[in-house]
Amino acid sequence: MPRAIIRRWILLILIIYELSLASGGQITSAPGRDVWQRPEEVMDAMRAHTGSTVADVGAGEGWFSLRLARRVGTTGGVYAVDINPKMIDFIRKWAANEKLSQVDPVLGAEDDPHLPAGKLDAILVVDSYHEMRKYDAMMRSFRRALKAGGRLVIIDSDDNPYQPREVYIERHTIPQELVRDDTARNGFRFVERRPDIITHDDDVWTFLIFEKPAQTPK
Repeated sequence: MPRAIIRRWILLILIIYELSLASGGQITSAPGRDVWQRPEEVMDAMRAHTGSTVADVGAGEGWFSLRLARRVGTTGGVYAVDINPKMIDFIRKWAANEKLSQVDPVLGAEDDPHLPAGKLDAILVVDSYHEMRKYDAMMRSFRRALKAGGRLVIIDSDDNPYQPREVYIERHTIPQELVRDDTARNGFRFVERRPDIITHDDDVWTFLIFEKPAQTPK
Protein backbone atom coordinates (compact mmCIF):
# COMPACT_ATOMS: atom_id res chain seq x y z
CA MET A 1 0.00 0.00 0.00
CA PRO A 2 1.46 3.46 -0.89
CA ARG A 3 2.68 5.44 2.11
CA ALA A 4 0.31 8.33 1.37
CA ILE A 5 -2.66 5.98 1.67
CA ILE A 6 -1.24 4.52 4.90
CA ARG A 7 -0.85 8.01 6.36
CA ARG A 8 -4.42 8.89 5.43
CA TRP A 9 -5.67 5.66 6.99
CA ILE A 10 -3.73 6.31 10.21
CA LEU A 11 -5.17 9.83 10.35
CA LEU A 12 -8.67 8.43 9.88
CA ILE A 13 -8.12 5.93 12.69
CA LEU A 14 -6.95 8.70 15.02
CA ILE A 15 -10.00 10.79 14.17
CA ILE A 16 -12.33 7.83 14.78
CA TYR A 17 -10.54 7.11 18.05
CA GLU A 18 -11.06 10.65 19.32
CA LEU A 19 -14.70 10.53 18.27
CA SER A 20 -15.14 7.21 20.04
CA LEU A 21 -13.73 8.66 23.25
CA ALA A 22 -16.16 11.52 23.00
CA SER A 23 -19.05 9.12 22.44
CA GLY A 24 -18.44 7.19 25.66
CA GLY A 25 -16.03 4.43 24.74
CA GLN A 26 -17.74 2.73 21.83
CA ILE A 27 -15.40 0.47 19.85
CA THR A 28 -15.10 1.35 16.18
CA SER A 29 -13.93 -0.92 13.37
CA ALA A 30 -13.11 -0.96 9.69
CA PRO A 31 -16.04 -1.59 7.35
CA GLY A 32 -17.38 -5.15 7.50
CA ARG A 33 -14.73 -6.35 9.93
CA ASP A 34 -17.11 -8.82 11.57
CA VAL A 35 -17.13 -10.59 8.18
CA TRP A 36 -13.63 -10.29 6.76
CA GLN A 37 -11.77 -10.69 10.08
CA ARG A 38 -13.53 -14.05 10.74
CA PRO A 39 -13.54 -13.58 14.54
CA GLU A 40 -15.35 -16.82 15.32
CA GLU A 41 -12.80 -18.82 13.32
CA VAL A 42 -9.94 -16.95 14.97
CA MET A 43 -11.28 -17.68 18.46
CA ASP A 44 -11.87 -21.32 17.49
CA ALA A 45 -8.23 -21.51 16.35
CA MET A 46 -7.23 -20.25 19.81
CA ARG A 47 -9.46 -22.95 21.32
CA ALA A 48 -11.03 -20.19 23.39
CA HIS A 49 -14.14 -21.32 25.22
CA THR A 50 -16.09 -20.61 28.39
CA GLY A 51 -13.62 -20.42 31.26
CA SER A 52 -10.49 -19.92 29.11
CA THR A 53 -7.80 -17.44 30.09
CA VAL A 54 -6.48 -15.65 27.01
CA ALA A 55 -4.55 -12.55 25.94
CA ASP A 56 -5.02 -10.08 23.12
CA VAL A 57 -1.55 -8.57 22.63
CA GLY A 58 -1.44 -5.35 20.65
CA ALA A 59 -5.12 -4.98 21.50
CA GLY A 60 -5.52 -1.39 20.30
CA GLU A 61 -8.99 -0.26 21.27
CA GLY A 62 -9.93 -3.85 22.06
CA TRP A 63 -12.02 -5.06 19.13
CA PHE A 64 -10.91 -8.66 19.66
CA SER A 65 -10.73 -8.30 23.45
CA LEU A 66 -14.45 -7.56 23.54
CA ARG A 67 -15.31 -10.63 21.47
CA LEU A 68 -12.98 -12.82 23.48
CA ALA A 69 -14.57 -11.58 26.71
CA ARG A 70 -17.97 -12.65 25.45
CA ARG A 71 -16.56 -16.01 24.37
CA VAL A 72 -14.80 -16.90 27.65
CA GLY A 73 -17.53 -15.52 29.90
CA THR A 74 -17.34 -14.47 33.53
CA THR A 75 -15.47 -17.64 34.51
CA GLY A 76 -12.67 -16.84 32.05
CA GLY A 77 -10.30 -13.95 31.64
CA VAL A 78 -8.96 -11.68 28.89
CA TYR A 79 -5.70 -9.78 29.26
CA ALA A 80 -5.98 -6.86 26.83
CA VAL A 81 -2.38 -5.74 26.30
CA ASP A 82 -1.13 -2.61 24.58
CA ILE A 83 1.86 -0.30 24.99
CA ASN A 84 -0.27 2.82 24.47
CA PRO A 85 -1.68 4.11 27.78
CA LYS A 86 -4.57 5.83 25.96
CA MET A 87 -5.69 2.50 24.53
CA ILE A 88 -5.51 0.88 27.96
CA ASP A 89 -7.68 3.66 29.40
CA PHE A 90 -10.12 3.23 26.53
CA ILE A 91 -10.37 -0.52 27.06
CA ARG A 92 -10.89 -0.01 30.78
CA LYS A 93 -13.71 2.40 30.01
CA TRP A 94 -15.69 0.18 27.65
CA ALA A 95 -15.10 -2.89 29.82
CA ALA A 96 -16.68 -1.02 32.73
CA ASN A 97 -19.53 0.21 30.52
CA GLU A 98 -20.19 -3.34 29.28
CA LYS A 99 -19.78 -4.77 32.81
CA LEU A 100 -17.13 -7.18 31.57
CA SER A 101 -15.09 -7.72 34.71
CA GLN A 102 -13.23 -10.56 32.99
CA VAL A 103 -11.31 -8.00 30.90
CA ASP A 104 -7.99 -6.99 32.47
CA PRO A 105 -6.32 -4.08 30.61
CA VAL A 106 -2.51 -4.40 30.81
CA LEU A 107 0.05 -1.77 29.87
CA GLY A 108 2.78 -3.77 28.19
CA ALA A 109 6.36 -2.89 27.30
CA GLU A 110 8.33 -3.30 24.07
CA ASP A 111 10.03 -6.42 25.43
CA ASP A 112 7.40 -7.75 27.84
CA PRO A 113 3.59 -7.99 27.63
CA HIS A 114 3.48 -8.36 31.43
CA LEU A 115 1.41 -11.53 31.40
CA PRO A 116 1.28 -13.99 34.32
CA ALA A 117 3.50 -17.05 33.99
CA GLY A 118 1.90 -20.36 33.04
CA LYS A 119 -1.69 -19.11 33.27
CA LEU A 120 -2.83 -18.62 29.68
CA ASP A 121 -4.61 -21.00 27.37
CA ALA A 122 -4.00 -18.85 24.29
CA ILE A 123 -2.46 -15.62 23.04
CA LEU A 124 -3.68 -13.67 20.02
CA VAL A 125 -1.54 -11.13 18.12
CA VAL A 126 -3.37 -9.43 15.24
CA ASP A 127 -1.69 -6.87 12.95
CA SER A 128 0.86 -6.09 15.67
CA TYR A 129 3.73 -8.57 15.51
CA HIS A 130 5.41 -6.61 12.71
CA GLU A 131 5.80 -3.68 15.13
CA MET A 132 7.71 -5.70 17.75
CA ARG A 133 11.37 -4.80 17.60
CA LYS A 134 12.18 -6.95 20.67
CA TYR A 135 10.62 -9.98 19.02
CA ASP A 136 12.72 -12.66 20.73
CA ALA A 137 12.02 -11.19 24.17
CA MET A 138 8.32 -11.06 23.35
CA MET A 139 8.33 -14.65 22.13
CA ARG A 140 10.01 -15.79 25.33
CA SER A 141 7.38 -13.90 27.32
CA PHE A 142 4.59 -15.53 25.31
CA ARG A 143 6.06 -18.97 25.97
CA ARG A 144 6.37 -18.30 29.71
CA ALA A 145 2.78 -17.07 29.91
CA LEU A 146 1.23 -20.04 28.13
CA LYS A 147 0.31 -23.34 29.69
CA ALA A 148 1.73 -26.48 28.10
CA GLY A 149 -0.28 -27.02 24.93
CA GLY A 150 -1.37 -23.38 24.90
CA ARG A 151 -1.80 -21.72 21.53
CA LEU A 152 -0.23 -18.64 19.96
CA VAL A 153 -2.18 -17.24 17.00
CA ILE A 154 -0.42 -14.60 14.89
CA ILE A 155 -2.26 -12.80 12.09
CA ASP A 156 -0.31 -10.17 10.21
CA SER A 157 0.35 -8.57 6.83
CA ASP A 158 2.45 -10.88 4.67
CA ASP A 159 5.41 -9.75 2.58
CA ASN A 160 8.22 -11.17 0.46
CA PRO A 161 11.08 -12.61 2.53
CA TYR A 162 14.83 -11.89 2.51
CA GLN A 163 14.71 -8.17 3.26
CA PRO A 164 16.30 -6.61 6.37
CA ARG A 165 13.95 -6.59 9.36
CA GLU A 166 13.89 -2.78 9.36
CA VAL A 167 12.26 -2.82 5.92
CA TYR A 168 9.27 -4.71 7.27
CA ILE A 169 8.91 -2.42 10.27
CA GLU A 170 8.73 0.51 7.87
CA ARG A 171 6.22 -1.28 5.63
CA HIS A 172 4.12 -2.55 8.57
CA THR A 173 4.42 -6.10 7.23
CA ILE A 174 6.11 -9.35 8.26
CA PRO A 175 6.84 -12.38 6.05
CA GLN A 176 5.38 -15.60 7.39
CA GLU A 177 8.83 -17.16 7.07
CA LEU A 178 10.18 -14.75 9.70
CA VAL A 179 7.27 -15.43 12.03
CA ARG A 180 7.85 -19.17 11.75
CA ASP A 181 11.60 -18.74 12.32
CA ASP A 182 10.98 -16.59 15.42
CA THR A 183 8.50 -19.01 16.93
CA ALA A 184 10.62 -22.09 16.25
CA ARG A 185 13.73 -20.45 17.70
CA ASN A 186 11.80 -19.72 20.89
CA GLY A 187 10.35 -23.15 21.50
CA PHE A 188 7.00 -23.11 19.69
CA ARG A 189 5.64 -25.84 17.45
CA PHE A 190 3.97 -24.85 14.19
CA VAL A 191 0.42 -26.22 14.03
CA GLU A 192 -1.05 -24.93 10.79
CA ARG A 193 -1.64 -22.05 8.44
CA ARG A 194 -5.29 -21.21 7.93
CA PRO A 195 -6.51 -19.53 4.72
CA ASP A 196 -5.27 -15.97 4.53
CA ILE A 197 -7.49 -13.17 5.76
CA ILE A 198 -8.21 -10.58 3.08
CA THR A 199 -8.93 -7.23 4.69
CA HIS A 200 -11.49 -4.69 3.55
CA ASP A 201 -8.74 -2.84 1.62
CA ASP A 202 -7.41 -6.07 0.04
CA ASP A 203 -4.32 -6.46 2.24
CA VAL A 204 -3.35 -10.11 2.78
CA TRP A 205 -2.93 -11.18 6.40
CA THR A 206 -1.33 -14.57 7.06
CA PHE A 207 -3.20 -16.62 9.69
CA LEU A 208 -0.69 -18.79 11.59
CA ILE A 209 -1.23 -21.07 14.60
CA PHE A 210 1.52 -22.25 16.96
CA GLU A 211 1.58 -24.26 20.16
CA LYS A 212 3.72 -24.46 23.27
CA PRO A 213 4.70 -28.14 23.50
CA ALA A 214 4.43 -30.09 26.73
CA GLN A 215 8.22 -30.01 26.89
CA THR A 216 9.94 -26.79 25.82
CA PRO A 217 13.56 -25.62 25.85
CA LYS A 218 14.58 -23.74 29.01
